[in-house]
Amino acid sequence: MQTSTQGNPMQLDGANVLVTGASRGIGEALALAFAQEGATVVVAARTEAPLRELATKIEGHALVVDLTDDDQVDNLIERAEDLVGGLDVLVNNAGVETTLGLSEESVETIRAVTRVNLEAPILLTRAAIPGMHARGRGHLVFTSSLAGTSGFPGLATYAGTKAGLTNFAASMRLELNDTNIGTTIIAPGPVDTRMWTALEDEPYSDEMLKRMNRFHLMPKISPTKLAARTIKAVKADSRHVRHPRRLSVNFWLNEAPRRISEGLLTGIKFRTPVSPDELK
Repeated sequence: MQTSTQGNPMQLDGANVLVTGASRGIGEALALAFAQEGATVVVAARTEAPLRELATKIEGHALVVDLTDDDQVDNLIERAEDLVGGLDVLVNNAGVETTLGLSEESVETIRAVTRVNLEAPILLTRAAIPGMHARGRGHLVFTSSLAGTSGFPGLATYAGTKAGLTNFAASMRLELNDTNIGTTIIAPGPVDTRMWTALEDEPYSDEMLKRMNRFHLMPKISPTKLAARTIKAVKADSRHVRHPRRLSVNFWLNEAPRRISEGLLTGIKFRTPVSPDELK
């Protein structure tokens, strides 16, 4: 279910969009979908060849970036703005999965997952907001996960970062409630991508997935369909894109504390938008 409270519909024809993690999967589908709406799309990822191929296909721009590198994260928004003259939509899509128990994951993997899934979106959002505020419009998209609403064995670090991202996005919506900058959280379960295939291939996950599938709770969605739903959400300033819909009770129970906080804070304004000079 998707709901809207801020009421800042986004016109995508002619908009400038940055999509991270765009070399494949959900990110690639999102880049294609935004381009089909008439947006100029900057795609960013580590894998150069498919990224540049996609940029050529959509007549956009490619930025090769490693989101585990501090300097590259800190400069990404500026690089994208220099290419297109300002950003209207930032899609924080890049993500790294975990498929092992925490004790089996390397320290390096844990740090990389935390940086890409949580730290980078926070910093990129911080860098993008002043420009959006100056332009008088903007939209922030965050690719979270069903795993951000509940814990799953083997996904401890991944689920932890996605839960953090979901709460961060909800907090940003509150901070931006007196602006023309909207937010959308994408929270899918299984998506037909390489990431989900990797999880299915792990022996430990077999019994877990069998039990979930026995109750028909984990239907897959294609990246293309998820991207289409995201486009509709951005255009309407809907705060959520959720899949599968049959787990709506799970999503709403998870959302309830955020809605309570939002209700208690109604009418309070926050000074989030600042000038680029104040960020230095």
